[in-house]
Amino acid sequence: MVHLSEQEQLRRQKLTQLQELGVEPYPSELFDVNFYAQEILDNYHPELNNFQEVALAGRLMSVRIMGKAAFAELMDSSGRIQIYVNRDEICPGEDKTLYNTVFKKLLDLGDFIGVKGHVFKTQVGETSIHVTELKLLAKSLRPLPVVRRVKDETTGEEVTYDAFTDPELRYRQRYVDLVVNPHVRETFIKRTQLVQAMRNYLNDKGYLEVETPILQPLYGGAAARPFKTHHNTLDMTLYLRIANELYLKRLIVGGFDGVYEFSKDFRNEGMSRFHNPEFTQMELYVAYKDYAWMMDLVEEMVERVAMALHGKTEVQVGANLINFQRPWQRYTMFEAIEKYTGVAIGEMDEAALRETATKLNVHLDPSMGKAKIIDEIFGEHVEPKLIQPTFITDYPVEMSPLAKKHRDRPGLVERFEAICNGKEICNAFSELNDPIDQRQRFEDQLELGKRGDTEAMVLDDDFLRALEYGMPPTAGLGIGIDRLSMIMTNSNSIQDVLFFPQMRPEVL
Repeated sequence: MVHLSEQEQLRRQKLTQLQELGVEPYPSELFDVNFYAQEILDNYHPELNNFQEVALAGRLMSVRIMGKAAFAELMDSSGRIQIYVNRDEICPGEDKTLYNTVFKKLLDLGDFIGVKGHVFKTQVGETSIHVTELKLLAKSLRPLPVVRRVKDETTGEEVTYDAFTDPELRYRQRYVDLVVNPHVRETFIKRTQLVQAMRNYLNDKGYLEVETPILQPLYGGAAARPFKTHHNTLDMTLYLRIANELYLKRLIVGGFDGVYEFSKDFRNEGMSRFHNPEFTQMELYVAYKDYAWMMDLVEEMVERVAMALHGKTEVQVGANLINFQRPWQRYTMFEAIEKYTGVAIGEMDEAALRETATKLNVHLDPSMGKAKIIDEIFGEHVEPKLIQPTFITDYPVEMSPLAKKHRDRPGLVERFEAICNGKEICNAFSELNDPIDQRQRFEDQLELGKRGDTEAMVLDDDFLRALEYGMPPTAGLGIGIDRLSMIMTNSNSIQDVLFFPQMRPEVL
């Protein structure tokens, strides 16, 4: 049995009373809105006598009854505006029920209403709507958290009560968060603008936006644990994709010169303020290019994103002022490790790397090969210190099963990651297009899997077959949209840039 609070019981009683009065609390017909609150606040001028026939809809957020008239506040998607409701204006005939009973007694804060009228300025100069028609559009059966600000009599300081600030509640009930904390909307508006700026940039380059499978018979394109499911009709195991790389490369084989996809990817692994099991990536593959060319593209694209969102290349992220203006700092991975640890690891074998990691207090487990050990050292001692956007290049071959071997440096691959504010925001390669080399790399991954590496890649015969038909030299890129959104919106957690982040089951 659902337990209802006193407020919820009262609202349900009001719902019944409205129905008994013949007022439909959830009407079907449209309410034709012609202006938004902010549009009126920005553009109304009494001397122009504009906005004389307006229709707005939104939530009722405050009411001050003064006998036969009242001031109230209506909030739509653009903001809040004051409305003035006069009994005889909205009830021109003998029947005053709409004002005396419906408006004064049966409406609650949070209810959706529609109003028509004209705009004026009050004696104190506040732009308001003089309401001539008022209609209930949807009854709210739960009270919104109402933030109260009260002056402390002892200190004289303003104290806030009932603020909807608990992170778990905000993430679980994002619909409430967006209503009572309107500034949260700006984060998500900026996220959409970020995606749009990237899409416009790539479209202007002539690259084709495509869609590839989310359900895959083999997962690949990254080192990660997948989510597993079963297709009943085909009686086969399928995986939620961890990346879309191998499918996009198949399209390059098929003759497209440049393809990209904004993709939902899924990784069945740990959660943190930087990790959600479902996340968004933009992956791009361009034929006849290499990783050096792709570095230039990333700099230019992210700089353009910053300009689109902020009108400048500088972005405040916590205590750090990050500047995305080109060019960015560049280090090889070994240069970066030596710079921040004082240890040159370039010539070390696995045993020496293990000894070095131990001296650096880096935790290892027996399943880790050379690649994982180097990655752990880098992640512990270098990555957190890279605040300004920085390219890390030329990774050990064991770390990058899908990247082309370095043209000048044996044992390395042509790969870069961009690190910003202490976290990776993108990963890119000169893509491996030698099918014989690729098969050997996959087989090396299988061996790591046998050692217990749960993130080792699987061997994809169909992808190898595609490569055997020939793939041109190609540059590939993956950018984490959630991570980049965190930076561009000064958000502390990935959960702040996801409308509905994954959470533990709610205990009711």
